[in-house]
Amino acid sequence: MKNIAVLGCTGSIGRQTLDVIRANPDKFRAAVLCAGRDADAMFKAAEEFRPDYIAMADEAAADKLRQSGIKAKIAGGEQAVLEAAAYEGADIIVNGISGFSGMKPLLAALEAGKTVALANKESIVCAHDLVNAALKKGGAIIPVDSEQSAIFQCMAAGNHGEIQRLILTASGGPFREYTKEQLKTVTPEQAGHHPTWKMGRKITIDSASFFNKGLEIMEASYLFGIPGERISVLVHPESIVHSMVEYTDGCNMAQLSRPDMRLAIQYALTYPERTPGEFGRLRLEDIGKISFYAPDTDKFPAIPMAYEALREGRNLPIVYNGANEAAVDMFIRGKIRFDEIADVVGYAMSRADRGNILSLEDIIKTDRQARRLAFEKGNA
Repeated sequence: MKNIAVLGCTGSIGRQTLDVIRANPDKFRAAVLCAGRDADAMFKAAEEFRPDYIAMADEAAADKLRQSGIKAKIAGGEQAVLEAAAYEGADIIVNGISGFSGMKPLLAALEAGKTVALANKESIVCAHDLVNAALKKGGAIIPVDSEQSAIFQCMAAGNHGEIQRLILTASGGPFREYTKEQLKTVTPEQAGHHPTWKMGRKITIDSASFFNKGLEIMEASYLFGIPGERISVLVHPESIVHSMVEYTDGCNMAQLSRPDMRLAIQYALTYPERTPGEFGRLRLEDIGKISFYAPDTDKFPAIPMAYEALREGRNLPIVYNGANEAAVDMFIRGKIRFDEIADVVGYAMSRADRGNILSLEDIIKTDRQARRLAFEKGNA
């Protein structure tokens, strides 16, 4: 029996992690539940899973839960979240916290020597040097993102020195066939619906704009030690092949499965073993044909912008991420158009101070500047 700490348990990854735990009661127990401010959703989860420790980022939400009669230790605030991430009794920490907010919990977990099932790509993009230092404490990262999980699994087929390139696949999102003019009319509601995956709102919009793929390019480079020029992207609308590893002998290893995040989550929780699952089987005979083609980087410049950030390094990946988070927020609030997200990020990347990242404070400072520049452009 593995004790699991689920960070972001009321979000998309968190809820799907609880699905996996619910389906495997003899293998997993939700010992820790952590969320932001949704006390009602946390109450329902706590009633079902009966954790030992509950952490809410919002103090008021923690107070509301204390009054509910739940029999668990309940704490609120940022420190409570960090304690959940480093919880002594947890065997695996699932980091499903969205965006930049997931960085400190990841570092706290690794500093405590924990194994982290990581769905938060922003942490790797922004803090990879600090993450590598924290990994020396004995912890480990098992990727949960479908693309990174696929690469992780395919890398078992050879040695690291035999890898020619990594090939990340992308669904292309709902607007892959739109013209530039049509992209100007995309609404937040339209961008919040993905054709093949069930995900949270922000990552769904990032998938539509290809900024999610840009973040994944950088994440893959940092996670697996492969330079950007040896990482490719292919649009694959069916979302069946989740990524590939090409080896020096010309052979490609691919990981195929139904587009269901619970498969990658279950793999991370059971690694290095596999266990029978109840989340469906892939039937290629029902799918018939699958397709691949190069992304249109003229319509979707997020990919070349990611390669630029990766090449330059230093603090530019943090600018890319922070400006995008701010731009998506402005798009949702109707302040900018969908096609202007890339303009906002490009503006921040061209004007942000350049510098090396030596500490957590450096990361936070760069992120704040990136968001300020993004709002400056968006409100111009």
